[in-house]
Amino acid sequence: MKASISKSEIKGKVTAPPSKSYTLRGVICAALAKGESQIVNPLGSDDTEAALDVLSKVGISVTEAKDSWRVSGGNFRKPAEDLFCRESAVTLRFMTAISALIPGTCHLTTAPSLARRPIEPLIQAMKQLGIDCYQEESKPALPALSHAEVSLPNGAIVVKGSGLRGGMTELPGNISSQFVSALLLISPFAEDGVTVRLTTQLESQPYVLMTIECLEEFGIKVTASPDFREYKIKKQSYQPAKYLVEGDWSSASYLLAAGALSGEIEVENLNSASLQGDKAIADFLRDMGAAITVKKNLISVKKSRLKALKADLTDCTDLLPTVAVLAAAAEGTSELTGIERARLKESDRPSALTEGLIKMGIKVVEEKNRLLITGSPARGAEIDSRGDHRIAMAFSLLGTLAGGTIIDDAECVSKTYPEYWETLKSIGGMVKTG
Repeated sequence: MKASISKSEIKGKVTAPPSKSYTLRGVICAALAKGESQIVNPLGSDDTEAALDVLSKVGISVTEAKDSWRVSGGNFRKPAEDLFCRESAVTLRFMTAISALIPGTCHLTTAPSLARRPIEPLIQAMKQLGIDCYQEESKPALPALSHAEVSLPNGAIVVKGSGLRGGMTELPGNISSQFVSALLLISPFAEDGVTVRLTTQLESQPYVLMTIECLEEFGIKVTASPDFREYKIKKQSYQPAKYLVEGDWSSASYLLAAGALSGEIEVENLNSASLQGDKAIADFLRDMGAAITVKKNLISVKKSRLKALKADLTDCTDLLPTVAVLAAAAEGTSELTGIERARLKESDRPSALTEGLIKMGIKVVEEKNRLLITGSPARGAEIDSRGDHRIAMAFSLLGTLAGGTIIDDAECVSKTYPEYWETLKSIGGMVKTG
């Protein structure tokens, strides 16, 4: 599907969609708690559907209603088929660890785009805890990819569940915070408790804090060192809970940026005290001179004359596409650092941004861990989203300013924000899809 975007005047009020990260953490914790839990205001998206599908294959029942899910957890069973995690990195990494608790052997498989992303540090950390797990060698791909093919255990992660004895494990903290979160989720089941020690500084720290916060909602206590390089978890039992999912700052960043670039927007359902790292978008907009007002759960932004900024995105790499297109419309040269891990997402995002921005007439200097973006009037172009939801949404914003912009593979937004194109239209976005 292509999305064609003309110059637009943005105006309206929007409710931020539920947080994908909190939805996934909530449903996983509910699956680990014996009894029935309720997830209120969950996000329905490709990633969360992947998690529900995998959980259903290991004996977890989820009843979906309009505004909540009821999760019957704590009774895992051996899966009768592979656990296909689609393109959801959180599902793959969390379920790789949780498979140690599931009787029998689990084979976890993925769509091709996710297969390129790292998993070995988590496997090695699990082995240190006595878990029998490994990744099979990939076989040559067939000429035509199909759902059936990627579901085969070519390069599958194999985990033989036999419980968790505990102990100490080490892993790097600068590859993916999801590795740390995955270990924290299973540690309460260890007979001897678990100590997780990081060999490098933790990046994307807010996501680990979000995991710890969610664990507390389900009765689990984690003790973290002041520098977040070590975590201690004693043997504990998950308790069923009624868990409310807050709004998603990552998805809201596109709406807020649309207001700053092309009109005026109000976004509600945003927790201004949230642990989400992407809450930093409010600070970045303010630093760029945007007219932004924060009132508890309501954020408003008006079209503004933006100025360049220096931003370290180490703890909020998902904001890179949003901040990059804002920088393209700002006066001066912006410097965006802490971006190297963004190369390991659904696409190599710094490369995708550089390619698209240059097509739209923006000067970009791309380095391994830095982008320099010099703002200037953008021109319309056809943008290859590379199947990356955040690239597609970000360039749609610049399209509302430049007009004449086409986003290829526009349906990829369903990964985290299925209603995005309709939402953009509802606030004045001149968008045609088909």
